[in-house]
Amino acid sequence: MIGVGSLLLFGLLAVGLPVAVVLIVVALTMDQLYSFFPLFPAMGEILWGAMANFKLIAVPLFILTGEILLRSGIAQDMFSGIDQWLRRVPGRLLHTNIASSALFAATSGSSVATAATIGTVAMPQMKRGNYNAPMFLGSIAAGGTLGILIPPSINMIIYGVLADVSISRLYLAGLIPGVLLALLFSGLVLVLFWLMPSLGGRSEDRASWRDRLLGLRGTVPPLLLFALMVGSIYVGIATPTEAAALGVLGATILTAARGRLSWSLMAMALNNTMRITCMVMFIVAAAVLVNFVIVGIGFTGQLSNFVTGLDVAPLTVMLVIVVIYLILGCFMETLSLMIATTPIVVPIVVALGYDPLWFGILFMILIEAALITPPIGVNLFVVQSVRGGGSFRDVMIGALPFLAMMLVMIGLLLAFPQLATWLPQAVRG
Repeated sequence: MIGVGSLLLFGLLAVGLPVAVVLIVVALTMDQLYSFFPLFPAMGEILWGAMANFKLIAVPLFILTGEILLRSGIAQDMFSGIDQWLRRVPGRLLHTNIASSALFAATSGSSVATAATIGTVAMPQMKRGNYNAPMFLGSIAAGGTLGILIPPSINMIIYGVLADVSISRLYLAGLIPGVLLALLFSGLVLVLFWLMPSLGGRSEDRASWRDRLLGLRGTVPPLLLFALMVGSIYVGIATPTEAAALGVLGATILTAARGRLSWSLMAMALNNTMRITCMVMFIVAAAVLVNFVIVGIGFTGQLSNFVTGLDVAPLTVMLVIVVIYLILGCFMETLSLMIATTPIVVPIVVALGYDPLWFGILFMILIEAALITPPIGVNLFVVQSVRGGGSFRDVMIGALPFLAMMLVMIGLLLAFPQLATWLPQAVRG
């Protein structure tokens, strides 16, 4: 079963078929060969039961919030406001890229949207400041990955649905690791630019306190949206889906208050939202069929029993899982990787005695690593596309030091699982 399933999955992906189509073919083939349950006659009922999940409505709402912020110019104002506070710091604009990505991630929930938005705003500054191109581009690609770790996060919603884990608790669990990873990125930049001033960045005059305080106005809208969405969840007045709707409403009101709301802006935002949502949901629907088949066959139960029966420490198995994901991330698109493997891996993790909430955060960082791992790292292509020229090799090389920081973060989570579990336990208590 493993051989046939893997051959089908990777073989069809290699010839260039869309991911959703590949998953459907795998599900139907495995059903015909191994399952006692007739999948094809039941497909309608299976898909309706899974896709009618109220939690999934949050996905297009978070995407729409990010689109409105991007097209209204709020992201540009946020970037400029943060930059006023970092003018004398070595590697100034790289810190601004990372901090802006972290703040935008707290409203958009999407890594691709974060990388594209911050890249569009920051790219003109690279030549002007004479920055080393690989490091500058790498900071944008890596900063964009924070979009799936810092809440709210679209990937966390999908993981929560597939693994049956509370999304609100996942949001809490991702907050401390997300901030810590952003600090690791910024610390890396600080050390490298301090040791190697040749990496670039003109010395800028320190901004006046008046300019700094005026610049804070640009950070207020994202912070207000973050407080509105995440705060409404934890004071108990909204579910994650309802909080996502509040985010759309808040972004629209903020755009209107700045005099930037127009029919053309909303039309572009809605059009892009529908395109991205259809892509995501088609893959999710196909993964539901694969999940139905492998559960019906009993594959997950057999695999869990096999792994737990091995005479090795649980930590060893977990390290093997981490290595496998790092390898798969080089060849699979992140959403496909997450959806195709979550139903198989999570039962194994639980059987080993690990908390699925903790693993969800570790999983998000592994998915983040896949976003900047060549040759399939989506954020690398997004940044290169925004750049509009030059060698793709620059983006790949620049992302490698930040990938090393993700590995450090994975090590910290393995050594100190409380980094992810303490906040949810404290809030629940």
